[in-house]
Amino acid sequence: MIGLLQRVQRASVLVGGETVAEIGVGLLVFVGIERNDSEAQARRLLERLLGYRIFADAAGRMNRSLRDLGPAHGGLLLVSQFTLAADTRSGARPSFTSAMAPDAAKNLYDFLLREAATAWPSVASGVFGADMQVSLINDGPVTFSLRVE
Repeated sequence: MIGLLQRVQRASVLVGGETVAEIGVGLLVFVGIERNDSEAQARRLLERLLGYRIFADAAGRMNRSLRDLGPAHGGLLLVSQFTLAADTRSGARPSFTSAMAPDAAKNLYDFLLREAATAWPSVASGVFGADMQVSLINDGPVTFSLRVE
């Protein structure tokens, strides 16, 4: 499972011209689900997202996590993005053979959302499989790619 996380000042998701999700300060995470991913990997990704120290402490160093900020000061916006599972090693067109089938991926993404909502009160989500427009103000910019196997 892949999480492309960005520290943001704010982020939002539109579907069909309507805002379906938004957060202020926090993490925007694009989630790629691969063929052999499981609920255990979803839980591990969530733990890493909540504990990943990418927010500044009093000295300006990236030493605080979303948990350290607290839910009143840090949101978590999850957006499914199957293109993260693309194989881009050769050619001019990506291959998606490593991506999980859509129905199974939706089930695992929904599981991740349920776990996230239980663990963190300030969770928002895009719409799985929808044509989404994602807006963000990346803070830093700070972007990391996390892979949980």
